[in-house]
Amino acid sequence: MKPIIPLALLAALTLQGCLAKTAWDVATLPVKAGSKAVDLATTSQSEADEKRGRELRKREERLGKLERRYRDLRKDCEDGDRRACEEARETYEEIQRLLPTVPYEPER
Repeated sequence: MKPIIPLALLAALTLQGCLAKTAWDVATLPVKAGSKAVDLATTSQSEADEKRGRELRKREERLGKLERRYRDLRKDCEDGDRRACEEARETYEEIQRLLPTVPYEPER
């Protein structure tokens, strides 16, 4: 029976280490998860700038398309196409709604 006592003692010491590590992991889990959540929820300034730049370019692109369409519709309207006149008015209204969201840059 003597060889069983050292094995039992060794097993008890090993289990204490495992239990201590598990307790440590459980105790630090909320901190690790919390910092990860903060990283995911927080947008850096450069990311915010990039997102704003993408949105601005999309609005500028949309404005350019609307202006070209409006020009074409006006020509058709002047040629007597009543449907083109109505579409030109609608396009112009959309341009007017979009203009305040696009910053003005004077030509150099």
